Amino acid sequence: MNENGSVLNPDPSLCQALAADLAAANFRSEALRAAWGVEADDALGRYLRTPALRRLGDRADPPAVLARLLVLGVAQPVSHVDRALPRTGSAGLAELGLAAIDGHAVAPTATLRPQSFHDDRGPGEWWVAADLDELALGGGALAEDHVLGVGGASLTLAGLQLPTPARRVLDLGTGCGVQALRAKRYADEVVATDISARALAFTRINAILDGSDGISTRAGSLFAPVAGERFDRIVSNPPFVITPRASGVPAYEYRDGGLVGDALVQQVIAGAGEHLVPGGVAQLLGNWESVGDADGLDRVRAWVEASPVPLDAWVVERERLNPVEYAEMWIRDGGTAPGSPEHDRLLTAWLDDFEARGVSAVGFGYVLLRRAEGDPTLARYERVPQPIPSEGSLGSHLADAVAAHDAQVGLDDDALGACALRAAGDVTEARHHTPGAENPTIIELRQGGGFGRSLQADPALAGLVGASDGELTVDQIIGALAQLLEVEETSLRASLLPAVRSLLVDGFLRFG
Repeated sequence: MNENGSVLNPDPSLCQALAADLAAANFRSEALRAAWGVEADDALGRYLRTPALRRLGDRADPPAVLARLLVLGVAQPVSHVDRALPRTGSAGLAELGLAAIDGHAVAPTATLRPQSFHDDRGPGEWWVAADLDELALGGGALAEDHVLGVGGASLTLAGLQLPTPARRVLDLGTGCGVQALRAKRYADEVVATDISARALAFTRINAILDGSDGISTRAGSLFAPVAGERFDRIVSNPPFVITPRASGVPAYEYRDGGLVGDALVQQVIAGAGEHLVPGGVAQLLGNWESVGDADGLDRVRAWVEASPVPLDAWVVERERLNPVEYAEMWIRDGGTAPGSPEHDRLLTAWLDDFEARGVSAVGFGYVLLRRAEGDPTLARYERVPQPIPSEGSLGSHLADAVAAHDAQVGLDDDALGACALRAAGDVTEARHHTPGAENPTIIELRQGGGFGRSLQADPALAGLVGASDGELTVDQIIGALAQLLEVEETSLRASLLPAVRSLLVDGFLRFG
C-alpha cells in the first residue's frame, strides 16, 4: 500500500482481461499522440497536462476516457469506464489496485501508459503500470515509496541492453519491470528483484499485461535474493542517486539505496562478477563522485579492479555535474519547486554533504562488465559528452564493439595485417582547408551511428579507411600508402596498426 491507500493485486485473469480491453480500445502511443497533437504531447514531457485535456475536450469514447484516467490522472464517470473496459469494468480496475471507485466516479490510483520501443527485432509497445507521478498528480512532492514508471534513464538502459540470446537474466532493482520486459525479448528466463513489494507487484502486472511469460519476482536487497546463483546477463538501473543522510531529506526508494555517496554503485560492481557465468555480462547505470584528487572514473576503475572475480570493463561517462547542478536536478525530480523554502532547505543539506565529504563533481554514465574467462582484456574508461545519434538503441553497437574487441585481441599484428576490412557504412570524411591551400589542414572521420564519434586523422589513416573495401588487406593498403606518401613502410605499419585496432572497436572499420 502506498500513500493513496491502494493495494495492488496482480490477478492473472483480470490482467489478461484488461490487456484485451486496452487492445480493443486501441490504447496505443500513436493513437494518443494523434488524439491530442504534437504540441500537447511535447507539453506532457514537461509535466503539463492541460493542453492534452483541452484537445480531448468532452469526448467520451474509450480512448479519450482511458487517456484521461490512466495517463493524465483525471477521474472519470463509472459508466464511461465500464464502456471503455467491458471485460474488466471499473470494479476489475479497482480490484487490481489501479483505481478506486467513489460513488459514480473512478479515480486513478496508478498510471497505466503505452510505451513504444524499437530494437533489433523491430518495433513494439508495452503497457506499463506505475504509481501516479507528477503529471498525473498535477504537481507536488512524491511519496518516498513511489514506484517510478518509464523515465529517461530506464529507456536509456533498455536501449543499452545487448540484443543477444541469454538463458537467464537478472534484473536487479526492477522497479516497475521495464528492464525485465526488455530482457525477456532475448532471454529464456528473467528473475526480477527489488526491496519494494509494491514494485514487484507492478512488475507482475506489467508482465501479464504484455504477455511476457518467464519473468519471476523475488524480494530483497541487491544480490541477497539470488545468493549462490549465476546468470548470463545482469541488468540494473539501481537506486544510484546520491542523497544526503540527513534528517528531513526524503529517501525515495526508486532512486536512493540508503548508502552514503556512491557506495551503492560500488556494491553492485563488487558483487556482479560472482553472479555471472564465465563470459556473462552485467550492464548498469550509475553515478560516481570525484572526491578530492580522485577522479570519478578512476574511482570506478578501482572498484572494478577490486572485484574478487576478474572483470572486463567498459565505462562511459555521459555527464558530469557540479554539486549545485546535481542537487538541483534531484530536488526537482522529487517534485519540490525551485525558490521555495523547502527547496532551499534541501539544497543546503545536499551541499553540506558534498562539502563534508570533499565531493567536487558527480558523473553519470553506463557500465558494462564481463566476467573474464582468463585475464581481463578490456579496460576502457572514457567520457563521451557529444550527442549520440540514437542513444536509446546502443545495444547492437555495444554488442558489435565487444565482439570486435575480442576478435582483434586474438590477432597478432601479422594476422591483423592479413585481414581485408571494410569501412562502416555510416562513416564520412570531412576535410578542412585554409583558403587557397591545396592540402587539408584537418581531416576528420565521423561516425553517423554508434556513439557518434569523430576523430582527426592524418592522410595515412584517412587513406587506409577510405581504401578498406573488403578486397585489399590492411598490409596491401599500407604498402600502397607508403609508396604514395614516400615514407618507410615498416614505420607506417607500426603507427597504423594500433589505430586500426581502435577503429575496429569503435565501429569505423569492420571485419569482412
